[in-house]
Amino acid sequence: MRSIRPLLAATGIAAALALTATACGPGEDKAAGAAADKPAASTPAGDNDGAIPADLADRLKEQGVDIDKWKDGGWKNWDKKEWLREAKDFVNPVIEGLWKPERMKTAKDPAKTMAAGDASGGQGVSDPEPRPVKAEREKTPYHDHAAPVGKVFFDSPKGSMVCSATVIKDPKNPGKSNLVWTAGHCVHAGQGGGWYRNIAFVPSYNDLGKSPAALKNAQQHEISPYGIYWADWVSTSGEWINDGGPTGGEGAPYDYAVMHVKPEKGGKSLEETVGNALPVNFAAPDTKRISAMGAWGYPAAPPYDGLIMHKCVDRPTRLSISPATPTMHRIGCSMTGGSSGGGWFATQPDGKLALVSNTSIGPVTSGWLAGPRLGKGAEQIFTAMSEKYGSK
Repeated sequence: MRSIRPLLAATGIAAALALTATACGPGEDKAAGAAADKPAASTPAGDNDGAIPADLADRLKEQGVDIDKWKDGGWKNWDKKEWLREAKDFVNPVIEGLWKPERMKTAKDPAKTMAAGDASGGQGVSDPEPRPVKAEREKTPYHDHAAPVGKVFFDSPKGSMVCSATVIKDPKNPGKSNLVWTAGHCVHAGQGGGWYRNIAFVPSYNDLGKSPAALKNAQQHEISPYGIYWADWVSTSGEWINDGGPTGGEGAPYDYAVMHVKPEKGGKSLEETVGNALPVNFAAPDTKRISAMGAWGYPAAPPYDGLIMHKCVDRPTRLSISPATPTMHRIGCSMTGGSSGGGWFATQPDGKLALVSNTSIGPVTSGWLAGPRLGKGAEQIFTAMSEKYGSK
């Protein structure tokens, strides 16, 4: 018989994810509106007042990018010769008003990244496929029950896309973090492409969990009650950039990214605004020693529509994509594409919650999700982001 311990643990994990600090309510003061195991730190991309910093302007000029033409639609040029790929080339100028409610609602999940591909490599160290766990809707308002969770929007050659993400603590900026954790494939195309564009994070998206009909003529505050936060720095793993593929590939065990964000229209830090952020545990026990993990996100591929936050809690097992890469965590979960990048949380010995992974891949038919184990490589990326950009 399947153990019921993960089911019992679900209550504790969900409770720990609730607010631990006072967030700004919708009517209060808030935002208006490389080599293996080496961090691939990016460069600054913009400022929260809409002005283009001199260093960004110079970098755009070096890349042959005219900022006015970029904002007028030049960013839609996905010619491979123009598609910035290297870690140092990341740019993400703010285009105020781009992510309007309707554009957010029509953004698609990065479906191909959710295909499991050939997971037979290293099958000897993979555990049996877990039984599916039906995803539960999160309680509303989301800012009371899962404040750190939100959605990432970005543009790709295939159109507007969406992932999930989590607000994480910044040791260099306690209580005022602007760091967000997501999947590498939500910010960079991997070996076949470059950095995605117009990357923005929306905490507590559709906070009240309204239906499509109720959001037909939604105002901005209904969709993004705590504002829109543009990524001005992003880091992902060199392994993802070099080896990541449409089905994850050998880059899947390194499919993670850290974003530094700033509000589109100015305001307080992200952590102050939403009221909570989670620490990241880079030394979590072996998969077999963890009794339960919870995955949160906004599944967008059928039968879901991307508007509602969901969660799954299960006892994790192991999945090996290749004998040459680290084993991944895997849990039973019915969430689909769109949940990619969403945080996986586990209760620590002190009873507090920490982020221990993120959604990376899953089968086309859904039923389970897999996420990377966060070790030294992930910690290097996080530390570099915190030390160089976190306090800005």
